[in-house]
Amino acid sequence: MPMSQQISPPPTPDSFEKLVSKERQFSWKVASNLFVSFKYAWAGISYAFRTQRNFRIHAVVGTFAISLSIFLQLSSVELAVIAVTCGLVMALELLNTAIESLVDLTVKQTYHELAKIAKDCAAGAVLISSIVAVMVATALLLPPLFKLALSLI
Repeated sequence: MPMSQQISPPPTPDSFEKLVSKERQFSWKVASNLFVSFKYAWAGISYAFRTQRNFRIHAVVGTFAISLSIFLQLSSVELAVIAVTCGLVMALELLNTAIESLVDLTVKQTYHELAKIAKDCAAGAVLISSIVAVMVATALLLPPLFKLALSLI
């Protein structure tokens, strides 16, 4: 086997630690303070909002659900449950976007069965959280909505 095709042995724990420390020695320069960290986080949220249709849908539906909760004067706990549920769906949508981007980078946008599994599982996590969010909204928003509708009749 030619030298260029030989497989190198796996790194030892010591050599791995040296490699990681060397690569990370300037990592503090990436986000030198909390403000810069928030700037990068906001860049990720902005990217998802600009490029991901489902993220925009979740943002609009979440805003509507929270606004409706305030309008219906739900208790603080009920409002918090709806807000946390909406936040969870949006956070999972961000993770889904990150996983999809990372998988595409890794497989260079070619088909691979493991890439499909990773993407499908991430999308499944968003779907499950969305279904739960609908169930929470149904349980907390429908009774006061019915009460309001009956009072208008």
